[in-house]
Amino acid sequence: MLFEFLYCFGFSTSGFEFMLIGGLQKVTLIDYPGRVATTVFTAGCNFCCPFCHNPDLVEIGRNRNQFFLTDDEVLNFLQDRQGMIEGVCLSGGEPTIQSDLPEFIKKIKELGFLVKLDTNGSRPEVLEDLLKDNLVDYVAMDIKGPLEKYKKFISGNPDFEKIHQSTILARRAPDYEFRTTVVPGLHEKGDFLSISRWLEGAKKYFLQQFRPGNTLDSSFSQLKPYPDEKIAEFCNAIKPYFEICEVRV
Repeated sequence: MLFEFLYCFGFSTSGFEFMLIGGLQKVTLIDYPGRVATTVFTAGCNFCCPFCHNPDLVEIGRNRNQFFLTDDEVLNFLQDRQGMIEGVCLSGGEPTIQSDLPEFIKKIKELGFLVKLDTNGSRPEVLEDLLKDNLVDYVAMDIKGPLEKYKKFISGNPDFEKIHQSTILARRAPDYEFRTTVVPGLHEKGDFLSISRWLEGAKKYFLQQFRPGNTLDSSFSQLKPYPDEKIAEFCNAIKPYFEICEVRV
């Protein structure tokens, strides 16, 4: 395969003048809150969280039968759905590592769609440019854990200042949210109190259940999620820090 040599560790798309698109969900009622949307999944990621449930998108070459969609295939699909869907959610993987992301979004916006960006916050310079050019209408930033413990949740060496900068930039979007996938053995109640002090005053913060099964690190594939009541306990403890704080099923 053309991309067998590209893996999440050290992955970069800087040498490519096109998007690496690994999947398309034609209709979703949940990925873009309050909107009927299409989700575009970009391929490749620079964090490689071991509990990630999209390993084929994160680690390119893991699945030898992996296919990629072209920009034109996606844009033609969206053109045919004008008037039927309202928005496009760009997820991944990590969309901001795609060198052609701004141009791709411009083409989506020209078709009249709202754009939601899912990001890990690792590239604030990209986020800042997208916001400056009014290319995103909703930013959803994944918060892996307390900033001082980030290395516990991802592979590699995160730039903590960049992640913090992205949390500030995200609040400038027309709409935004922060969210954390709650993983037993990695997260405990004190972590969410620390996150809440970090993000205090944010508009929306969601806790999401970890999903076992097909995970990037197979040791997480059989991990039993926290009981719903435990997640609710975590959520109730931090509600005062946010305008909206909920458990997202």
